[in-house]
Amino acid sequence: MSKSLLIISRQAPWSGPGAREALDIALAGGAFDLPIGMLFLDDGVFQLSTHQQPGNLQQKDLGANLQALPMFGVEALYASQRSLAERGLGATALNIAVQRLDDSELTALLDRYDQVITL
Repeated sequence: MSKSLLIISRQAPWSGPGAREALDIALAGGAFDLPIGMLFLDDGVFQLSTHQQPGNLQQKDLGANLQALPMFGVEALYASQRSLAERGLGATALNIAVQRLDDSELTALLDRYDQVITL
């Protein structure tokens, strides 16, 4: 049986390569049927915002990659409730459905996965 992998994405979409790398790892792992989950934490929750304007930075929108996650078998998508609240992101401001977790649920989530990668 494959080991499960949780990818924690902590970077805002355009602050460096971390956000794109996290998505690339998730999509690649999903293509190989690995049990993968993604957790958006801290500024990483900004990746979920529907109000991104990547063109201003001459970047591509990550929204299409996020939308593709379930097609690659990555359906376990989580976000820190506290991170969302601190950044003013409500349910209607998100471009994909994620399970919102409080701090105690985040701890339990980490325990459920065999391996964890933080980007």
